[in-house]
Amino acid sequence: MAEPKIIQGGMGVAVSNWRLARAVSTLGQMGVISGTAIDVVLARRLQLGDEGGHMRRALDAFPDPEMAARVWNRYFVPFGKASGKPFKSKPLPNITPSQDLLELIVVANFAEVWLAKEGHDGVVGINLLEKIQAPTLPSLFGAMLAGVDYVLMGAGIPRQVPAVLDRFAEWQPAEYRVDVHGGEITARLDPAEVLATPMRLKRPKFLPIITSATLAQTLARKSTGRVDGFIVEGKTAGGHNAPPRGPLQLDEQGEPIYGPRDVPDLAAIREIGLPFWLAGSYADPDKLREALDTGAAGIQVGTAFAFCEESGIAPELKDRVLKASAARQLNVFTDPLASPTGFPFKVGQVEGTLSERPIYESRPRLCDLGYLRQPYQKEDGTIGYRCAAEPVEDYLAKGGKIEDTVGRKCVCNGLMATIGLGQTRKDGYKEAALVTAGDEVATVARFLKPGQASYSAKDVVERLLQGAASRVTVA
Repeated sequence: MAEPKIIQGGMGVAVSNWRLARAVSTLGQMGVISGTAIDVVLARRLQLGDEGGHMRRALDAFPDPEMAARVWNRYFVPFGKASGKPFKSKPLPNITPSQDLLELIVVANFAEVWLAKEGHDGVVGINLLEKIQAPTLPSLFGAMLAGVDYVLMGAGIPRQVPAVLDRFAEWQPAEYRVDVHGGEITARLDPAEVLATPMRLKRPKFLPIITSATLAQTLARKSTGRVDGFIVEGKTAGGHNAPPRGPLQLDEQGEPIYGPRDVPDLAAIREIGLPFWLAGSYADPDKLREALDTGAAGIQVGTAFAFCEESGIAPELKDRVLKASAARQLNVFTDPLASPTGFPFKVGQVEGTLSERPIYESRPRLCDLGYLRQPYQKEDGTIGYRCAAEPVEDYLAKGGKIEDTVGRKCVCNGLMATIGLGQTRKDGYKEAALVTAGDEVATVARFLKPGQASYSAKDVVERLLQGAASRVTVA
């Protein structure tokens, strides 16, 4: 089967939701769901009453009805929780998850992929982050139970993933070494201990997200199994960016300075002989044509899809962004401090969000979702967890450094608010949204047709494919 020319990027927390992935996939391209924190997304969707019955339909398809029922009964609220009432919490990500958390992660990833693939034979991928390692094994297992076609992974060097895919496809236990400050620990998942009845699982293709030919070569040669291609991402892409090579330097605006060493060597990547897609400000027919002419299989596009009708961003926030873009009043800041991971993080400067200093400073520091917590080894040899965005005194008590806390934002809660699933706390405080997008968000309103206030995934795909149709190859 021919590779897709367009990969819809895996964005945020459920920005790349099943609706968006399904829309792109039915158009003959690769739809991608974001697996990041999808367990809390499912838990909160159920607490809102499962509008439309989509979660119920997906859980009914899960191969273990009893497990699906346990997840449903644990979180479902008939007719939805009362407005202003906090969402019920769930266990924080953990290298050795409880049975309840394990089941929630597996079922949630299954449900999102299953819904994205429902009713068509197009390809669907899942996007995960190497920086969030604790839920990786159950996330991959749940996605594979639903027949996911591709696994995309960035924010690190995901050399271990191919072997995990191979093992799960054979219904064998898989291991994953988790980075721990002061050491490492190995997580393990045995399919037979999750589901009693063995299943034949398809081994999805694996596309790591890379920023350099060196990293591509390392992954192709030293991964634990087969790598099937690459997504080559530039510094203008949204979400987490790779830091510049060499010492971090900031420009007058306080953004990281990237130089010639940070420009990927496409000729060297092409020589590896695997398909690759270019990402970062490629949402244009001419850029698709340019990518194809360099030997790429196509492009990955995030920002243009992030603000289309099918994406998971809350409609009111989407509308504000499109109006600001149309008025040329929208900018993106590559924040070297915002993310607790320490990676540069693209923050859209949108009114009423955490990008505004008064809103950021008014938020109580806390970490109650925990996806970006860093495991560390305590003096007694046990594993603890800390997050640079948690209360400073707590972080320091766990051995963290004060300088790591400066400017950190709660990315987890902010991204949940972006999709309309933000927490309302017992004291009435409502979590503010945090918008991440690529540099192209400044002009994303170009996808609006005259007289329209919104655009669809189909509008994006059809416009981009004009570049493939008009491609002219020069001998």
